[in-house]
Amino acid sequence: MNKPQLAYISFDVVPAPKGASIHIAAFSQALAAAFGNIQLVTVSPTAEQIDNDQIFPQVMQTMLPAVGGNLISRVLYFQTSLRGWLQGRQFTAIHIRSIYEGFVIALNKQQYCEQLVFEVNGLPSIELKYRYPGVIDDRELLHKLHTQEQICLTAADLIITPSSTTSEYLQSRNVSPHKIRVIPNGVDLDVFTYNHHCELNILPVMNQDSCLQMIYFGTLSPWQGVNLAIEALELVNKDIPACLTVIGQAREDQIKKLKQLALKLGVENKLTILEPTSQTQLVQHIHASDIILAPLMPSDRNLVQGCCPLKILEGMATGIPVIASDLPVVGELGEDKVHFLLVKPGSAKAIKDAVLQLHHDPKLATQLAQNARQRIEEKYTWKFAGAALTAAYAQLGIKRLSKI
Repeated sequence: MNKPQLAYISFDVVPAPKGASIHIAAFSQALAAAFGNIQLVTVSPTAEQIDNDQIFPQVMQTMLPAVGGNLISRVLYFQTSLRGWLQGRQFTAIHIRSIYEGFVIALNKQQYCEQLVFEVNGLPSIELKYRYPGVIDDRELLHKLHTQEQICLTAADLIITPSSTTSEYLQSRNVSPHKIRVIPNGVDLDVFTYNHHCELNILPVMNQDSCLQMIYFGTLSPWQGVNLAIEALELVNKDIPACLTVIGQAREDQIKKLKQLALKLGVENKLTILEPTSQTQLVQHIHASDIILAPLMPSDRNLVQGCCPLKILEGMATGIPVIASDLPVVGELGEDKVHFLLVKPGSAKAIKDAVLQLHHDPKLATQLAQNARQRIEEKYTWKFAGAALTAAYAQLGIKRLSKI
C-alpha cells in the first residue's frame, strides 16, 4: 500500500453514533477517493493504541488512547500519544478538527506537514462552558483556549467550516476570508430514505389511545433545547394526545434532569428517552413519527459561533416535517413554510402552535416534507460536500489521483 500523503486527525471516536463521526467518515472517504490512501487518527475506545488496516476504502485508521478522569487529562494523554505517533512522519497535508489534536501540530507545523487544514465545527472557548459550567468563571483557562485556537487558525493554510455564521465569526477573529471555505454538512440519501406515506402519519388523532408522535434526535447538549421539546409536549397534550421520543447521547445527569422535568409537568408517561442507535434504526424511528423537533437555543454557540445542524438536514430528507428554531444557521438551510416551520427560539408555546398547525393541516405537512427532500437532494448530500472539500484541497496544490 502506498504511503499516505494526507492525515485526518480528530479527537473523536470513529465509528460512533454521533454527527461528528458521520462527518469524519464522509470527509475521509471523499479525500481518499480523490487523493489516494489517507491516514485517519482518532480516539481509541480502550487504553491501548489500535491499528486497523482499513476502516473505509483507502482509509487506514489508527486509534490513540485518551485516558483520564476528565476532559483535560484525556486531551493531554491523547496529545502525548499523538506526538509519539507523529514522530518521524511527514505529510503533504494534515487535517484537524479541534485544538485538542491540532495545537500539537500547529506548534510544529514544518516538522509534520507542508500544509495544515483546520476544520472548524466548534470552538471550546465557546462550547466548553455548556458542558462544564464552572469554566465560565475561569478566565485563565478561557484565555488559554482562545489563544490555542488563534494559533491553530493562524497556522492553517485552509479553514473549512459548515456555516456562513461561523465564517463571519472567524473573520471577526482576524482570519482572512480568502482561506475560509464554507462547506455545509450532508446527508446519505441511501440511509435517510424518504417515507412516501408520511401524509398518513399526520392525520388527526381519532381516539384517545392514539398519540401524535414527535421525535428529537441528536446530542442532549444544553444548546439543543431538548427541555423546550418536553415543555412543548406538555402544552400540546392540553389540546391533543401527543408523545415525544428523544434519541441521543447524553450523560446520566442530563437524562435525569429531562425525566424530572417531564415528571414535574405531568408528561413522564408521554416521554421516551432512548440511547444512540445506528442510522438505519434511527431512520425507522423517524419514519414512525409525525413531526421532527429541532428546538435549538438562542445561545452564543448557535448565534455567534454558528453550526450546521446535521439533525435538521437528516430530518428534512426523511419525509417527516421538521419544526426548528428560527436562527440564522437554520435559515441558511432552507425557507420557512417551504422546507420546514421555523418558530421563535426559546419558546415552548411557539413549538406547540407549530405542532398543532401541522396536525390540523396534513397537506402543509406533506408539502413541507416533499420540498425538504428535494432541497436535500439538490444541495445537501455528502457527495456535494465531498466534492467541495476535494476542490478546496486541490486549490492548495494537493495532487489528485490520476484517472485511468
